[in-house]
Amino acid sequence: MKTFRALSALLCYPSLDLQAAIPAIRDILGEGVVPSSHLSGLDVLLNELESRDIYDLQERYVLLFDRSRTLSLNLFEHIHGESRDRGGAMVDLLETYRAGGFDLVGPELPDHLPVLLEFLSTRPLDEARAILADAGHILVALGERLKRRDSSYAPVLAALVAIAEATPASDAAQALLSEVDDDPEDLAALDAVWEEAQVTFGPDPNAGCPVGRDILARMDMPPARAANPAPAAK
Repeated sequence: MKTFRALSALLCYPSLDLQAAIPAIRDILGEGVVPSSHLSGLDVLLNELESRDIYDLQERYVLLFDRSRTLSLNLFEHIHGESRDRGGAMVDLLETYRAGGFDLVGPELPDHLPVLLEFLSTRPLDEARAILADAGHILVALGERLKRRDSSYAPVLAALVAIAEATPASDAAQALLSEVDDDPEDLAALDAVWEEAQVTFGPDPNAGCPVGRDILARMDMPPARAANPAPAAK
């Protein structure tokens, strides 16, 4: 399932390697996992990543995903916050990875969406779809919040929602959508939100997000085993 690996790369911090790999990603997304009705929406992001200035792309990414808690790509952030329940959920997810022969060696938390997607690329489609469906309400909320901001990343989440067959009308999704979006431009408010240290489950969680280069380098590898890619410097 190279599609999950391609979607993972699209949600990583933009790099020159990612820009160079956009033609390959475009081909992979046509392998049939993403519903055809969602492909044209993804083209907008693909074209931007391929043609826009890399520093502008990186600045936009940080503003969206690093400075806005309601758009965090760490999935458990949206349902557990910093509670003790998050630790238990993280351990369970790590065990799922290990049972599937997936070694988490980078600095990102296990619930980081690009990491989860790379793991799913090693699993049969039915199993991957079921795991993704467990996070369906979070994907729905992230997609809607990105859509409200007119973000070209919104179609990536919409594609994942479609693959997971998630229901936007579910109570869990609506509860998340009822939360007020934070403003990444309001630095004082963001400092107050993030003043408590995040729970740490691995190496330095502030070292950055996975780099697309390592994910893309494995796209031609057999999907029997994969590892979380190394962090990109921001």
